[in-house]
Formats: sequence, structure tokens, C-alpha cells
Amino acid sequence: MSYINHYTPSPEPTVPASELYGPDPYDINFAYPIYDETLQNARTKLVPFVPRIHAETYWAHLGHRTEVFRYYPFTFNKLEEFLAWYELNIRRGPFTTCFAVIDKTRPDPEHPEWGGSMAGMIGMFYTSPEHLHTEAGYVVVFPEFQRTHIAKDMVGLLLRYALELPSASPPGLGLRRVKWSANPLNVASIGLAQRMGLKLEGTAKWVWVLPDHLAEYGNPGRVGDTTGGKAGRHSTTLALCWDDWENGERERVEAVLGK
Repeated sequence: MSYINHYTPSPEPTVPASELYGPDPYDINFAYPIYDETLQNARTKLVPFVPRIHAETYWAHLGHRTEVFRYYPFTFNKLEEFLAWYELNIRRGPFTTCFAVIDKTRPDPEHPEWGGSMAGMIGMFYTSPEHLHTEAGYVVVFPEFQRTHIAKDMVGLLLRYALELPSASPPGLGLRRVKWSANPLNVASIGLAQRMGLKLEGTAKWVWVLPDHLAEYGNPGRVGDTTGGKAGRHSTTLALCWDDWENGERERVEAVLGK
């Protein structure tokens, strides 16, 4: 038997400066409907993250706070790096999207049209129309809004949006599973997920190769591999599934959202 292998690596994709903020008007390019009524309660709302509208505020809160991302598998040094990542990995993928989290209890004089102040971000990654699952990701609360209602509200709103049936009022996407992954050292993230009803499933080992500046938050790598032995990160995995949602976890989430 003979065969050939003509594979050559594709060049690293780039985003020209003229496309960093996406098209205008902005196309979120998400394969699912956005249900505004499902994505808000009296205190908090999730709205599609639009870089031209939200990125400057995001960067003003977090660009100089690298410690916020110490448990993440990657970081950004410049706003332009974040914008390129967002365009390539979020907007151009129809099964991934992110939301800006708006705290309706704190007006923003610079952005009265928001109906509150931007307090963080949360996303849905790898959403599968075929298998009806998604992963909550890029969950971040600005330091000024930590230890408030924001963290629980934004997770609860995302869970309601993902797990409620399309026929419900307010409607959801009717997914079967919402996954949550966290660095095992990030006890705050794991605790938040558990308080919102997600069930601990275990630890997936060696999920990420870490850049050198995040190595202390991972595990020593394998000497001699193709990364040069870079550190790696395990992920604690939790999930909330439709059967748990229908058997008590909906009420837990709604109690949080209704406080």
C-alpha cells in the first residue's frame, strides 16, 4: 500500500486593523436567537458584546489588571490583541458568542443608552445544534462589581437562556447540557458554578499548554515534547443538564434571579 501526505501548516490567521472592530453594522453571526427578556432580570442584563460599543470599557477595567486572568490559559497585552482574538474566535464562529454584562442598578453617565454600567463578560462556546450542548466561558466580573449580585445573576441568566425550552415563557434555546471548566486552583470559579447548581464531574488533565508567564498556575510539562516542555493546565469540569434543570435547579436559579 502506498500513500502520500501533502499536509502543510496553514499560516497563522491575522486580522487587519480595519477589521478589528468587526463589520458595521455589527453582525454577531450567532446561530441562535437572542431572547432579550430571558437574558435579564430587575438588576442585570446580558447583551451581545459589540467591540465598537463595549471594548474600550472592557479594556479600561481589565487591561492593566493581569491578575484577574491568572487562572486563564491565555492573556492579552494590548487591546488590539483582544480585538483580533474576538474577531477570529468569537464573531467568526457561529456557535460561539459573548455577552456584555450590564448592572442595571448602577447608571453610567458616559453611556446612558446602556441602561446601566458594564460589569463583566460571559460567553457561550462550542454550542452544538446537533448534540444540544454548550460551554460557559470567558466568565469575568470587573473588580469593582465583585461580591455583588452580578456574578450569580449573569450565570443564572445564561443558564436560563441555554436550558429553558423554546416554548417556555420566557423562552430559551432548549439545550441539554451547559458545561463549565475552571483551573483547579480557581476555587472562586468552581464555587460560583456549584452555588448555581452545576454538578462536579471531575478533572480533565492536560487540556491547555500554558504560556510561560502563566506556568506557576499550571503543572510542569513533559520534557522533550513539541512545546519544549511548557507547563500545562488541567480543568475542573462541572455541568448543569436538562434533567437536573427540570428537577429543582430551575427553581434554584429563578430564586437567585428573583431576589
